[in-house]
Amino acid sequence: MMQSARPGIAKTMLLFLTSLLPVGAIAIGSVNSAFAATAAFGPDNPFYAPSTLPFHAPPFDKIKDDDFQPAIEAGMAQQKAEVQAIADNPAAPTFDNTIVAMEKSGQLLDRATSVFFGITGANTNPTLQKIRSIEAPKLAAHQDFIYLNAKLFARVAAIYKQRADLHLDPESLRLIERHYDDFVHAGANLFEADKTELKKINEEMSSLSDAFNTKLLAATKAGAYITTDKGALAGLSEARIAALAQTAKDRKVEGFVVPLQNTTQQPDLTSLSNRATRQAIFEHSWNRAEHGDANDTRDTIARLAQLRAQKAKLLGFPSFAAWKLDDQMAKTPKAALQFMDAIVPAATAQAAREAADIQSVIDAQKGGFQVQAYDWNFYSEQVRKARYDIDDAEVKPYFELDSVLQNGVFYAATQLYGITFKERHDIPVYQPDVRVFEVFDTNGKHLALFYCDYFKRDNKNGGAWMSQFVGQSHLLGTTPVVYNVANLPKPAAGEPALISFTDVVTMFHEFGHALHGMFSDAKYPTLSGTSTARDFVEFPSQFNEHWTLYPTIFAHFAKHYKTGAPMPGELAAKIKKAETFNKGYSMTELLAAAELDMQWHFLPPTAPLQNPDDFEKQALDKTHLNVSYVPPRYRSSYFSHIWESGYSAGYYAYLWTEMLADDGYEWFNEHGGLTRANGDRFRQMVLSRGNTEDLAKMYEKWRGAPPNSKAMLKYRGLEGTTPAK
Repeated sequence: MMQSARPGIAKTMLLFLTSLLPVGAIAIGSVNSAFAATAAFGPDNPFYAPSTLPFHAPPFDKIKDDDFQPAIEAGMAQQKAEVQAIADNPAAPTFDNTIVAMEKSGQLLDRATSVFFGITGANTNPTLQKIRSIEAPKLAAHQDFIYLNAKLFARVAAIYKQRADLHLDPESLRLIERHYDDFVHAGANLFEADKTELKKINEEMSSLSDAFNTKLLAATKAGAYITTDKGALAGLSEARIAALAQTAKDRKVEGFVVPLQNTTQQPDLTSLSNRATRQAIFEHSWNRAEHGDANDTRDTIARLAQLRAQKAKLLGFPSFAAWKLDDQMAKTPKAALQFMDAIVPAATAQAAREAADIQSVIDAQKGGFQVQAYDWNFYSEQVRKARYDIDDAEVKPYFELDSVLQNGVFYAATQLYGITFKERHDIPVYQPDVRVFEVFDTNGKHLALFYCDYFKRDNKNGGAWMSQFVGQSHLLGTTPVVYNVANLPKPAAGEPALISFTDVVTMFHEFGHALHGMFSDAKYPTLSGTSTARDFVEFPSQFNEHWTLYPTIFAHFAKHYKTGAPMPGELAAKIKKAETFNKGYSMTELLAAAELDMQWHFLPPTAPLQNPDDFEKQALDKTHLNVSYVPPRYRSSYFSHIWESGYSAGYYAYLWTEMLADDGYEWFNEHGGLTRANGDRFRQMVLSRGNTEDLAKMYEKWRGAPPNSKAMLKYRGLEGTTPAK
């Protein structure tokens, strides 16, 4: 997942504002007023000036919780002065004095927020959560101050109208178009009364999103399954049970604690043989945010959905989905829905066949029950073992975390792109589990810094994601400082970190995002790195997943953690053969979540507050995805992607970009597979380009044809259906 908001004048302020990087030249009076604001918090604040660490890495050894709020407040004041100076400039608007000046604004705010939102996502605490709640509506108002500034928009619009006569390079022309479109999309053309109403909606929405995040974090922690009966954990390995005992000890409770992951299904359900335990853990997950207590999110999301529909109406759209997709690759909700609807019959039919296989195992064992959602992983693992002779316990010893990272993820990048990695221990981190690597380009020169934070913590948001502390820009002279965060189970002290094959794929996925950020070769921060449409940004990450099973890559990292022996060829072949196993289930749960997201954001502005449970059932019935044994990957009440992480009306992007990724991998297969020539071409024509050109044209230029879903259906074992156009 890409953890960021939509790109625009402000680019990396997660959820509320996206980043604006270092300060440019503005009027002297504005400089003085801006620096008066920064003086209020003083030069002792670690965000006051650019970091003196290599590559402007955040000085985590100096940053304290109480440094953030004054820096954010001063940063907003400083940027307001910069933006107002641009708007009030008496000189005629030019590309340099307006567009480039905006690109250069917001240094202090970006320094503070890029770190703040990184930490509140990965290592939060009550103090940081309180600051976030206070600043959320202020940051939303700050964004509106920029995008709804009539004088500023008039300058942008004037440049947009005369762009054909400016004789600028293509990237600069693209920047003008993006700025203009972002302003219009945000409501710059509205009447003042509507702007006032929009500002109120935006502030309330930002507060609700923040409240959702706080409630869900607490609900997920509180939803952990706790038992003092070791027998209830039958089927888990002794190492896993020891880790659950350590989690209980850390929480100061007796027995064993099974913490919840962010998804509906939980990893331990694959191994637990006690059906009552499986049901309990599943229900803890399914109902985590629906207990009628302070952590219940249902009222919050109902109001959010209502406000989004009202916002869309103000902006001239029939639904929030129509507004959101207006600048995406799909362009319209109809296109996204047609794409998904075409896959539903094949996915659910395959899931039904998989359910029948599972039911056969249950019946053969005299189970006496019909398969339920909490049975699926346990019995599908038995089906997989019987059909492909694969046991997850047999596989995990070959997937030790550090080996997967350095001998797999990094090695694949070296083979494809020629880059190399060296761990650094001299750069401070925000938590002891975090590691830092310097990345070197093919010529041996510095390319980027890469942080990785893989282990689950109770104070970390669920899931896995990539973002950045510093973005790339030739204009600003900055190189990427990017990070990956995940929630892999942390082993007990002295035990190896052995992960599942699914976790291996997740590591490759998130590093695909990291490569997209590290390879950025753009002049302007608004267009650099991962600042693309949602239904494009997951393309590089899902494409990178394909190298997980590529023979030379797999052989290089799949080695036994004790002996170093490579995984036996027979076992590796079984994993490869089982690649399309359970794809009906995985595709159906993903489709259910994506369709559920779209239905929430189809609500008309006149719709009353919804009852989330009733709405969810009706939405799944309507889309033919109310399948008892395949629940949505995320339920409405804990669907953080769409309520808090910027994927509202955009979760379909994972499916859309699966199409791009599989079609793209097919190109590699057609041209010799993993070679430096192919990797360099992909880097040059896609990964380095950010949002510097039309994304559909960028893809087609590289691929040689528009994308289609044939490869996606093939790689997911769903061939035989009519491809989506």
